[in-house]
Amino acid sequence: MNFDPSWGQAGQSIQQFWQEQWGKSLQTLQQLQASAPAGLASMPGLGGVPQSWGGMMEALKSAMPQTAGAAGQSVQFDAPKLQSLQQEYVKAFQSLSDAQTIQAMLAKDKRFSKPEWSANPVAAMAAANYLLGSRMLTGMAEAVQGDDKTRSRVRFAVEQWVAAMAPSNFLALNADALNKIVETKGESLAQGISNLLADMRQGHVSMTDESLFTVGKNVATTEGAVVFENELFQLIEYKPLTTKVYEKPFLMVPPCINKFYILDLQPDNSVIRYAVSEGHHTFVVSWRNPDESLSGATWDDYIENGVLKAVSTVQDICAVPQINVLGFCVGGTMLTTAMAVLTARYTREHGQPAVKPTRSRSAAAKTTSKTTVKTEVTPFPVASMTLLTTLLDFSDTGILDIFIDENMVRLREMQMGKGGLMKGQDMASTFSFLRPNDLVWNYVVGNYLKGETPPPFDLLYWNSDSTNLPGPFYAWYLRNLYLENNLTKSGALTVCGETVDISAVKLPVYVYGSREDHIVPVSTAYASTQVLGGDLRFVMGASGHIAGVINPPAKNKRSHWLREDGEFPATFDDWTEGATEYPGSWWTDWSAWLGSHAGKQVAAPKNYGRAKAYAAIEDAPGRYVLAKV
Repeated sequence: MNFDPSWGQAGQSIQQFWQEQWGKSLQTLQQLQASAPAGLASMPGLGGVPQSWGGMMEALKSAMPQTAGAAGQSVQFDAPKLQSLQQEYVKAFQSLSDAQTIQAMLAKDKRFSKPEWSANPVAAMAAANYLLGSRMLTGMAEAVQGDDKTRSRVRFAVEQWVAAMAPSNFLALNADALNKIVETKGESLAQGISNLLADMRQGHVSMTDESLFTVGKNVATTEGAVVFENELFQLIEYKPLTTKVYEKPFLMVPPCINKFYILDLQPDNSVIRYAVSEGHHTFVVSWRNPDESLSGATWDDYIENGVLKAVSTVQDICAVPQINVLGFCVGGTMLTTAMAVLTARYTREHGQPAVKPTRSRSAAAKTTSKTTVKTEVTPFPVASMTLLTTLLDFSDTGILDIFIDENMVRLREMQMGKGGLMKGQDMASTFSFLRPNDLVWNYVVGNYLKGETPPPFDLLYWNSDSTNLPGPFYAWYLRNLYLENNLTKSGALTVCGETVDISAVKLPVYVYGSREDHIVPVSTAYASTQVLGGDLRFVMGASGHIAGVINPPAKNKRSHWLREDGEFPATFDDWTEGATEYPGSWWTDWSAWLGSHAGKQVAAPKNYGRAKAYAAIEDAPGRYVLAKV
């Protein structure tokens, strides 16, 4: 999930900062004898003397304007840590007189590792001083006293400032970019300016060559058709790839903050195509990209007219009493909420949902009865649920927690709680600044300073294809889930007229978390096992929020971890102690689990939809996914 920070729209302000510095750097290009362009003078270490430590304090305050001195108070530090850092700084600064030491420092950072940096004395000294200063600033951020949230905010603010102030971001000091200007006789500079203007027009930094991708042509290509649509979503049914399919169809619910085709990038890494090839009659929700006509849509609207409508429609199309479902990220949070609503309604009409017994077949065979009475039971509409990198317990939301507090949520409620749109590009920009060097400045340097076109990458194309969110939906989500963690509190929420209790959801659930996920920490994904009431299976995959999920078996990449004793200790650390690492993708384990809940094999349908009621509207991927923000 992406959020705009409460302390000042980090993504937008830093982008504005870059645009200003770009202009300054172009001016400074004509004065290369200067030691640094405008904007770098305040960078600690560029002063050339150890006494610049005093300026480090000012630099720290510049890095965190909203957190450095609330209510007029000065920043407080752990004195012993600060003294140790100062001694380390002086000692390290003295070592910069040795050229080999500087060269070794630059070689360890990919931004400065090319020979051009070491060969240019001005650039080498600027980079070395920057690395020393940024290391000390980071250490000072760790020495700030305060509660955990304040310290996390300081660390994040310093990380943003340090990343933005790297000499590699400034044309006048980027030795690699300057060398390329000479080699290309200025063509790289001209192309860089062209790239900058193009990105300013489209509203975001290009992370890939977007001209090489077309939705429905070389991404989102699995064959299917839209068989239902309303104001919130289109329902896509996919053409079977097997002669027989499982009798229980399979519905995927992606996050509504992104477009569904993260599950269908290319044929060789498509979760959707994999499910279809495994014999599942597969349907996917394609959320509409909200415009002003949906600016008043609420969380309840998305649950009732979105998730629950999709579930009942798949049942109706396939004429089956039960289906299997999957939710990814926020889609999993919405899906679990919908299951709690469905559970409350089912219980009121039919009593508690029947739970499949877990005893062995041999034990069941020993059970005898003098009379056998067949009772017609209406099954619960959903047979199993898969949750991928999903937040249910919001008590630990990782780095995103720094953005959420009462003031920020109240501001959003005032701005858009009754109507409005949370712009997709604002969320995407903030998400990128969670990893500023990899997802922002890396592309700024390549695209603009070097005039390069980033290589084609389907995942990054999808990442740039952002979507809006209705304001009331967004504000409700922030307060009730991120801020107050009400989904884990039985009876704290009323959704679609029903009291929500996710512990009453007794479905078999497959829970997946990614080990290096910075959006949904793996420990928080694991926490779902402590609040759901059904038969559970938890698996941890390697890598991050997206790459961990999109890991097809054919690639034979990354490991996954399982615990086969069926135990779910109170903490994730305790779970890992009993977990076993297995090489390769977790998809095969999940496929076997899903198949065990999918029923018998039946003949695959030959046509889309069902009769006139659900005739095919248009070919997949449909027109909803094509709408831009």
